Amino acid sequence: MQNRLKERVVRHSPSRGPGSPDVWGIYEPDTGSIQYIAADPATRKAAVIDVVWNFDPKHYRLDTGSMDQVLDIVRENGLTVEWVLDTHPHADHLMAAANLKQKTGAPMAIGEKVRDISKIWAEIYNLPDAFDPTRDFDHLFKEGETFKIGEIETRVMLSPGHTLGSITYVVGDAAFVHDTLMYPDAGTSRADFPGGNASELWDSIRAILDLPGETRLFVGHDYGTAERKEPMWEATVAEHRASNIHVKDGVTREAWIDRREARDKTLALPDRILAALQINLRGGRLPPAENDGRHYVKLPLNRF
Repeated sequence: MQNRLKERVVRHSPSRGPGSPDVWGIYEPDTGSIQYIAADPATRKAAVIDVVWNFDPKHYRLDTGSMDQVLDIVRENGLTVEWVLDTHPHADHLMAAANLKQKTGAPMAIGEKVRDISKIWAEIYNLPDAFDPTRDFDHLFKEGETFKIGEIETRVMLSPGHTLGSITYVVGDAAFVHDTLMYPDAGTSRADFPGGNASELWDSIRAILDLPGETRLFVGHDYGTAERKEPMWEATVAEHRASNIHVKDGVTREAWIDRREARDKTLALPDRILAALQINLRGGRLPPAENDGRHYVKLPLNRF
């Protein structure tokens, strides 16, 4: 999807009181991704969520600018990272999880169904032994599992549809809903990648919209619209139910699925996907170096 927004933006959503996290959103313009820091204001303990390892697909070069920016905000606000979290193995950017674990010492986690996603992509790449999420992540979250960020109770919701193993983190009154919803004026995310399913995505979105109306929802991407040139990523459940152009109250399941599937048929593959999945399914690690000391990715021709 074309990204109309070209500037990095950082925005703070303050805690609303006990049990409510401070949230920083850090916009990465090359991929339209929003990276997050969720912090307990009482303990200054934090999780970083869906952080980007920058990758230039024109030159196949990597740099750490986005993760460095996230860590600068962590330091500037006196935070301690105790979790490195991802919501799913992203198709449009490289995940920074392994690098962040090395820099912070915090464990890295994702949903347990990444095991099933890895099997799909192992077949696509013809790399049957390449991916082992149990080896490459410190924790694989189950549906309904709880843990804490500082003293704030955090719950995991399985939210399939964009991928079969995407998860949502509900951190107090904030939910990190990744590639399910977009900002209300942009609607919803695609469901056509291997293992994706529009019907399942509808169910995931409706479960998210059944959270309390004041819950702050933080989406995974924004590309702007023809009218809006400023990146946006935060809206409440109530705001989505009132005005999301795809799934506001009154839209039927069948109408949305028809609209989503028709739109998805027009979308090209993200330009980073074939490199990204090969790295992200290793937790953000490059494939093992070959005998020349260099790392290589494998690209399946005529597969898509």
